[in-house]
This record gives sequence, structure tokens and C-alpha cells, in this order.
Amino acid sequence: VSTQSTWLNVAEVCPEALVGVITNPVNSTVPVFCEVMKKAGKLNAAKIFGVTTLDVLRANTFVAEAKGLAVGNTNVPVIGGHAGTTILPLLSQATPPVSFTPEEVEKLTVRIQNAGTEVVDAKAGAGSATLSMAQAAYRFVSSLLKALQGTHTVECTYIQSKAHKDLDYFATPVVLGPHGVVADLGIGKLTPYEEKSLAEGVVAELKSSIEKGVEFVAKL
Repeated sequence: VSTQSTWLNVAEVCPEALVGVITNPVNSTVPVFCEVMKKAGKLNAAKIFGVTTLDVLRANTFVAEAKGLAVGNTNVPVIGGHAGTTILPLLSQATPPVSFTPEEVEKLTVRIQNAGTEVVDAKAGAGSATLSMAQAAYRFVSSLLKALQGTHTVECTYIQSKAHKDLDYFATPVVLGPHGVVADLGIGKLTPYEEKSLAEGVVAELKSSIEKGVEFVAKL
């Protein structure tokens, strides 16, 4: 079954479903799915999520390892998108609070952004991040199930958003409830390094990916 036929089937059969989009490139496929739903007159953007949980799991793991923390008690918000420099871990907003030198921040940020390549290199080209991707999907779907049962949960996810004035889609921490996004918690206060990374590494690249998704559906 093609991805395109799946989108059309969702629009026809279960337009009120909570949908996690995990097919790469997520930066483009979420806008594609939203545009398909819009064409069908069935768009409810609060129920469509780009699964960026893998970026959060990697950020949590790397920070916990660097600071001797328990991974399960570490949380690093990751905003922006889900590819390369559009992935922006907010180390300044980590829980529990941690401190790094400017050099460590830059090195850790780049490692989180390029972690997928690190896995491919470790496997000598024989595979990619399959198990960690499965863990990310499990965590996000588990949060959706809890939300459906009435327990509000917080996850970073790539959604149709007003978090950034120049972008129609953006990943931020959001509160999930039975009907999807209850509240977008936004970007929060950034450090100068994070502001620079957002302006120079995220915006233009993410905007281009969003436009490609919208243009793809326009040609269908």
C-alpha cells in the first residue's frame, strides 16, 4: 500500500483519527498529509503529528551520559524540524538543569543533529536506526493512548503551528489530550547560541521543506 493511498484512506474512512506521521522526510510529509486532508475537506490539524521523538530520546541520552544522570529522569526539549540542522535541542531548557561550555553545547548539538548518520556509520552502511526509531514510535503512541484515555501528556512533535512567525509547521513541546493538541507550549526563552541556530540553521531549510510538501499536493 502506498503512502499516498494511506493518506486518502484516512481522509475517507477515519478523518477524526489521531495520526502520527513517521515517514521521512517528516518536515515535508506532515505538510503533505495536512494538505491532502484539506483537499478532502477533513483537516483537523490538532490531530496530525510529525513524530520527532527520536530526536528527544537522543538528546536525553547524550545529556544524561555527559552529566551522569538517569536517562529516564532527563528531558531535553527539541524544536524545529526532524532533519539535520532543523533539529534544535534546547540544552538550556533541560530538566534537570545542566550546564555546558559553549564548545560542549555546539559539539553536543551537532551530535544530536547527526546522530542518524552516526548509527549508519557504526553499522558500516548495513542499516540505520531501526530499534531506536521503534522505541520513539512506541513512546509517542503510548502518549497518544494515555491522552485518549484522558491523561494529558507532553511530547515534542512537529505540527501545524504558530510557534514561529515565519513557519507554518514547527516542532515544540505540546500538551496532548483526547482530541489531539490541547496546548502548544512554544519555544520558550533561548540562549544566544540557540537563537542563532534557529535563525541560521532551522528557518530557511524548514521553510523549503514545507513548501515542497505543499507543492507536491498541489500537483496531485
